[in-house]
Amino acid sequence: MNLISLENICKSYSEKILLNNISLGINEGEKIGVIGINGTGKSTLLKIVAGISTYDSGNIITANKLTISYLSQNTYFDDNATVIEQIFNGNSPFMKVLRDYESTLNEINKNPEDDILQQKLVAIISKIDSFNGWDLEGEAKIILGKLGINNFDAKVNSLSGGQKKRIALASALIKPSDLLILDEPTNHIDNETVAWLEEYLNKRKGALLMITHDRYFLDRVTNRILEINRGNIYSYAGNYSVFLEKKLERQELEKSSEEKRQNLLRRELAWIKRGAKARSTKQKARIQRFEELRDSGIEQVDDKIEISAASTRLGKKVLELHNINKKYKDKVVINDFSYIFSKNDRVGIIGPNGMGKSTLLNICTKKIAPDNGEVIIGETVKFGYFAQGNKEINKNLRVIEYIKEGAEFIKSENGELISASKMLEMFLFTPEMQWTPISKLSGGEKRRLYLLRILMEAPNVLILDEPTNDLDIETLTILEDYIQSFNGTIIAVSHDRYFLDKIADKLLVFKGKGLIDYHVGNYSEYMEKENQRLKDTPEPSVKKEKSKAPKEENKCKNKNNTLKFSYKEKREYEQIDDIIQNTEDEICKLDEEISKCTTDYVKLEELLQNKKEVEEKLEHLYERWEYLNELAQKIQDQKK
Repeated sequence: MNLISLENICKSYSEKILLNNISLGINEGEKIGVIGINGTGKSTLLKIVAGISTYDSGNIITANKLTISYLSQNTYFDDNATVIEQIFNGNSPFMKVLRDYESTLNEINKNPEDDILQQKLVAIISKIDSFNGWDLEGEAKIILGKLGINNFDAKVNSLSGGQKKRIALASALIKPSDLLILDEPTNHIDNETVAWLEEYLNKRKGALLMITHDRYFLDRVTNRILEINRGNIYSYAGNYSVFLEKKLERQELEKSSEEKRQNLLRRELAWIKRGAKARSTKQKARIQRFEELRDSGIEQVDDKIEISAASTRLGKKVLELHNINKKYKDKVVINDFSYIFSKNDRVGIIGPNGMGKSTLLNICTKKIAPDNGEVIIGETVKFGYFAQGNKEINKNLRVIEYIKEGAEFIKSENGELISASKMLEMFLFTPEMQWTPISKLSGGEKRRLYLLRILMEAPNVLILDEPTNDLDIETLTILEDYIQSFNGTIIAVSHDRYFLDKIADKLLVFKGKGLIDYHVGNYSEYMEKENQRLKDTPEPSVKKEKSKAPKEENKCKNKNNTLKFSYKEKREYEQIDDIIQNTEDEICKLDEEISKCTTDYVKLEELLQNKKEVEEKLEHLYERWEYLNELAQKIQDQKK
């Protein structure tokens, strides 16, 4: 079933055409990825589909009662709201009921004897039942937990920017909708969470429209790719790998058509130069056809950024960290870490959010000092630090002014001097755009400009902190090529698995509590090794006990080869029946509590976990009972 159709949509900002007479249909069950260079209108398209942004002309037709959930790059947050209140901030009747439920629960916690509040809660619960809403609230809290948000009553203003982004993502995911629209959902979440989000979206039944730079994510989730290029939109059935194949075929076809057009143009030009006189109607018509042919050329400018791998000379000593320690209050983020970075190192840094990865980069560049330990930087080192935020950009400057502050010219690898203006063109900033104030650029265009500024300064140690956030796939592809030819050291923090696979041959893995592991190889090789390690790890407790039982029996034999209980086993044998009975009673009590807590998800999850642990304990007790009773019987038999 068709959910929404866009017909001949046009959208411009000032003189810049973003969408030029495009048509598009989204069907039920489709999972669509939108790609294109930053500033080409990807986010604008999503806003138009979501009904948030207007368009200049065209028509949009939607299915009856179509519901849309939308994750924006810039979400409004109520700083005074709690996490759960922010999650349920929509205006649908169900969201309003859930907000009433949460606020009433908070009031009851303060005034548990208030009968009016209790009656109000009963009425609200009835409404939630009519919406079948308990599953949704539970799902919201599960999703928040998966995204690393466990304190549902925390105030939004106490959270970091990354945590707020994850709350916004959770809010979009839990709202019932026919069409889910996500703008850069993988930004600010770690690799483990990205893997969970992949699985969640693959299981989700509704349609999906999203922008993401994560190529593995696109490959594993999408079944259709939309490419926006110079105001046009191209649709490819299949995932990202299929898109690459089909785009190559399209470009080859366009190239062939352009070659034929050029040949015809050359023949017409020769005819014009021979002195065609515009006297007859036929001659006038042929001159007109020549002019139309000349003006109808396919734009062959490739959206590919070419970066010369320029850098300054780097000596043998690059960067050394010796016995580094760092903690914030009581939290240890780096514990006795040592590492020597060498020339041409390609080091990726991974780990969950909040572990201290950016702190390590700042220690490397001496932006912050370790609590103890030594940082040694080589005399020839020139850092280029691509931080998460565009910290050095003065938005009042024009594009070319900002780049020229870094360098007027850059020397390429082969010694050629390239001007700031030429480099800007390579980065898809046209001569007209170069005189645009930075404040008028899109977020992605600012990131691309910030990257160029760093490379213009010809660093020999390039530090990248989450470089894939807000950069388009084309820019990332060229950055990866640049890194491969870069004659210096690369240190990159990233959650982008594809990026890490292409650029890193060593990994520093943050494991928690300040521990940093070292791995030789890229990200996929590391994950393969980790998965194998988990498979090889023996099962704990119950299965181990089974294998030990025969050995324990041997230990019970004395020198005369007769069986007897050890002191510990004798006490266990005497007590185990009562222990099993108490454990079974404990499970019954947990079952009763679980039946009473169907509306308190946090308590319910805690009880279910407790029950699981007690059941595992009981299973172990049964096995011990069986072993001890068999041993008792054998001891009894040998006395006969």
